[in-house]
Amino acid sequence: METFADGFGRRFRYLRISLTEVCNFRCVYCLPNGYQKVAGPALMTPLEIERLGRVFSQRGVAKFRLTGGEPTVRRDLGEIIGRLAALQGVNKVAMTTNGWNLARHIDEWAAAGLTNLNVSVDSLEPDLFHRITGHNRLNSVLAGVDRALDLALPSVKLNAVLQRDAVGGGFDRFADYVRSRPVAVRFIELMRTGDNAAFFEDQHVPGGDLQAWLTARGWTPRPRGADDGPAIEYSHPDHLGRLGLIAPYSPGFCDSCNRLRITASGKLRLCLFGDDGVDLRHLLDRDDAEPLEALIESALSIKPRGHRLAEGRSGDTRNLSQLGG
Repeated sequence: METFADGFGRRFRYLRISLTEVCNFRCVYCLPNGYQKVAGPALMTPLEIERLGRVFSQRGVAKFRLTGGEPTVRRDLGEIIGRLAALQGVNKVAMTTNGWNLARHIDEWAAAGLTNLNVSVDSLEPDLFHRITGHNRLNSVLAGVDRALDLALPSVKLNAVLQRDAVGGGFDRFADYVRSRPVAVRFIELMRTGDNAAFFEDQHVPGGDLQAWLTARGWTPRPRGADDGPAIEYSHPDHLGRLGLIAPYSPGFCDSCNRLRITASGKLRLCLFGDDGVDLRHLLDRDDAEPLEALIESALSIKPRGHRLAEGRSGDTRNLSQLGG
């Protein structure tokens, strides 16, 4: 079968699945007051996630990423990883986490089939990390990263949101960190959401600032793989690891979009910053894939060419805990 495609010829080989909106961090750019529980539909079960994954894998998706909220708050996370990893044609099961439970459980998740790990680390300075996340856990998080490296996971990356208060000296610290570690650190340009408009205006740093810093210090861009995300990664001959940039406000950012998103309750989101979504949940109680495929194809026919962040429009995304980026 052909890979799912939209009306602009973009093919989707990468699916991000949110497992929950719950997050146990209080990051200043996302949930500064912590997660506030609201009534809503139940989370997808492991079986529903497997059925969903099977349909996408049969249509060319070889990479799944589990996100949140914070995916590690789910006690059935290992089962979910295992179900997706066992699907035919799947070669990457990735997860984005804040690292809270990483050191304790990474061995279990790796054994279940986790191949790629992204850990959110917005600063390598302990006090600043505490101020950004609301938790004094930097050493614990980094211990989990080191354990993932000991296990030789194929891909270990750190994500850091670019913030004005964290830029001073921050690039140098991360460059030192990857000097002797095979880790990619990707700086993510702060994005405006429904809840963070004032913070965005105060803290947004253009991605070009990092690009200029990298170029001035001899870092060179690397070619992207077919199922890679939107990051432009840079390498340096004196560093084992890499630094990168995800710049959603850059021209043409959406032209090579290769991923779709599923909410924790089973909605297909065509764009991180789009409106609402297409409910797939009612078709996940059966093994018959045809109705689900038809609904996905119909939805993709109306996927927009790009987001409208430059106009200050972030769609229904109140904060990034809804979809995990």
